[in-house]
Amino acid sequence: MGAAVADRIESGWEHFPHAADIGVRGFGPTPDVAFAQAALALTAVVVDPATVAPTQRVIVACRAPELDLLLVEWLNTVVFEMATGDQVFGRFAVRIDGPYLSGAMWGEAVDPARHQPAVEVKGATHAELRVERRPDGLWVAQCIVDV
Repeated sequence: MGAAVADRIESGWEHFPHAADIGVRGFGPTPDVAFAQAALALTAVVVDPATVAPTQRVIVACRAPELDLLLVEWLNTVVFEMATGDQVFGRFAVRIDGPYLSGAMWGEAVDPARHQPAVEVKGATHAELRVERRPDGLWVAQCIVDV
């Protein structure tokens, strides 16, 4: 999982098990950070994010009427950019304003020898979709991705 301070997680990501696919989950003090961490978890399904050099920036935008649906739109935008640009991303920035998300992704072209891609993510799904603020104040953004 990502960064932690003392015993309290401030932001991070993790995978969680699912029968046929894989769950991605991001944590953060705001939905923006949780969404960025969920995208990092998505990248980690394919490659080790630490192997990705942030040499190219891609700016994206999406919208959805509800925060949980916005997560699916965001992650599917990341999947689209990975597939159509033959790229991987290792850093994300997100700004959510109501139903709108503007984001930036930094990465590079896939280098099979260095990145050693494990699987291809086909898309984010509505399965186990959840975006909520926990009692400890952290936001959680999660869903299952189809691999």
